[in-house]
Amino acid sequence: MGAEAEGNPPPLLAAGEPATAARAQAAQPITAEQFLSWKQRKDAEEAARKAEAAQKRAADIASGAVQMNGRELFQHEPWVFDNNIY
Repeated sequence: MGAEAEGNPPPLLAAGEPATAARAQAAQPITAEQFLSWKQRKDAEEAARKAEAAQKRAADIASGAVQMNGRELFQHEPWVFDNNIY
């Protein structure tokens, strides 16, 4: 369909290597240490993102910009769910 189907060689990269060589190099296996380093970095970024979102949500609730959902209401004002008064 593309340039390869017409018999033209694949496009060259800046280093003069075919694109297939670059893909083969990118597909090399990683070591366990590299994976664990990446995983720790990814988990730290995710935890920071979740903490920031929770902090913003708490600030929005305190300012009255958004309403609490059921779980938040139960955690902060459990007396609302007390059915002993009926």
